[in-house]
Amino acid sequence: MNASQWRERLCTVGRRLYQRGLCPGTSGNLSVRLEDGWLLTPTRSCLGELLPEDISLLDFQGNPISGKPPSKEAFMHLAYYQHRPEARAVVHLHSTFAVAVSCLQGLNPESCVPFITPYFVMQIGDLPLVPYHRPGSTHLGQEIALRAAKHTAVLLANHGPVVSGRSLDEAAYATEELEEALKVFFLLQGRSFQGLTPEQVAELRP
Repeated sequence: MNASQWRERLCTVGRRLYQRGLCPGTSGNLSVRLEDGWLLTPTRSCLGELLPEDISLLDFQGNPISGKPPSKEAFMHLAYYQHRPEARAVVHLHSTFAVAVSCLQGLNPESCVPFITPYFVMQIGDLPLVPYHRPGSTHLGQEIALRAAKHTAVLLANHGPVVSGRSLDEAAYATEELEEALKVFFLLQGRSFQGLTPEQVAELRP
């Protein structure tokens, strides 16, 4: 697809995520990598009301080229594009259960969610927890850059998930799967549950 078609597609995916209640208000941002730059949703924009002409175009140093001013969290997307060559799209949301889990105490920072469902293993795998930094802090980009090469997604403490994919659809679907898996994990808090065994996880890993 060309840049114009990708702008349309970002609007379509943004509306779907908004309608599912995964990005309330003006929260969250989406991006797609092009051959000569990348597209990012604008700052303070509602993903359910995006217009193609408003989508920001940036270069690979993060400099805006056209469109509205880009999201202030552009550096989180750029960290994936610079350190994970297969990443062609990035989705960052403030989805309810992912944020709730990111606030729990005692999470393993290397893989903060136990493997309960097979699709979480196949689409996300180990989910590192990035230490808290205020929204818009460039430290978040630095933390993601340390993890991007080995992990398709990260969970920002007290903030939400950042998920990459080989396509926009793959990143969006993986983000939805992550939210459902973290909802299950959150609902199981305080209960005994049967997770997947190491052997079952190994069988599912790509």
